[in-house]
Amino acid sequence: MSHSVRTRMTLLYGGFFALITIGVPLAALGFQALVVGHGGAECTTADCPDPPMDEPRDGGRITTLVAIAVIVVLAFAVCWWLTGRMLRPLHRITDAARRLSLSTLHERIALTGPDDELRRLADTFDAMLDRLERAASSQRRFVANASHELRTPLAVQRTAIEVGLADPAPERLARIRAELLANTLRSERIIDGLLQLANGERGPDAPAPVELATVVRQVVAEHPTGAVTVRTALTPVTVLGDEVMLAQMVSNLLRNAIRYNVPDGGVQVVLLDKGELTISNSGPRVAEETAGELFEPFRSRSRDGAGLGLSIVAAIVRAHGGTVTLRPNPEGGLTVRVCLPPHPV
Repeated sequence: MSHSVRTRMTLLYGGFFALITIGVPLAALGFQALVVGHGGAECTTADCPDPPMDEPRDGGRITTLVAIAVIVVLAFAVCWWLTGRMLRPLHRITDAARRLSLSTLHERIALTGPDDELRRLADTFDAMLDRLERAASSQRRFVANASHELRTPLAVQRTAIEVGLADPAPERLARIRAELLANTLRSERIIDGLLQLANGERGPDAPAPVELATVVRQVVAEHPTGAVTVRTALTPVTVLGDEVMLAQMVSNLLRNAIRYNVPDGGVQVVLLDKGELTISNSGPRVAEETAGELFEPFRSRSRDGAGLGLSIVAAIVRAHGGTVTLRPNPEGGLTVRVCLPPHPV
């Protein structure tokens, strides 16, 4: 049989107080009896005083026992009331946890009072609800955007098939074929991006030391740059993680830096020994207030992109225990800074 914390605290503190209440009078009575006993042994029959009457002594004992019983009952009652007041904030936290669902993430405990352990527990619970609400809102936006992005090419394909096959002329069939192929490739890119985002959020299965400079150098060498000039300054540094995921992160950053650039523009790739990777490019100006939104899925995309590149980067960096920030350059373009914890060799 389980007992509540309030019951256990009442029994513990009430019993302790009752023990003191009973023990002190009994000790006093025992000490008094001991003193009287010693005094009676030293007197003779002739000069010993008459023994006191038993009736008053018995009446005093009964009164003492009744007083002790009343004090014990009051002790348990007061302990029960005090523990109830002390545990009242826990009941509020418990009720909030029971009501917790996707539709009630906006509710908060907002406990007032002294800055004690219960207040800090309630504030921690409220902070957790803030994080859950932001995560749930982000997931809802992601699902809505993904549904829209996947539904658009399917709608285009259905329209092309219905209209194109109504008049199957050779030139119309060739145009419909090209349109269907382009929308199919777009759907594949979106699905691949969603899978990469899910893998990035899951994190590496078996982290291992990775030489990040080697990964960056290989990605730069394999990536087509076109008319954009890519300059690198790489310092050897080892991080703990998954080499394939880290290569995907660098590839997405480099691809965006080249894609969103100006003719004959440039890209700077700098890697420091403290695990800080910075990729900066020239390009069109980006507003400061909209720069942070680029990490959200489907916020930015070109004709051949799905708008998931920076979202995948952010997920991979978080899974590796790092941070990623983005800021617009005054002359145009962006600077993305990734900080990963270095791994001692």
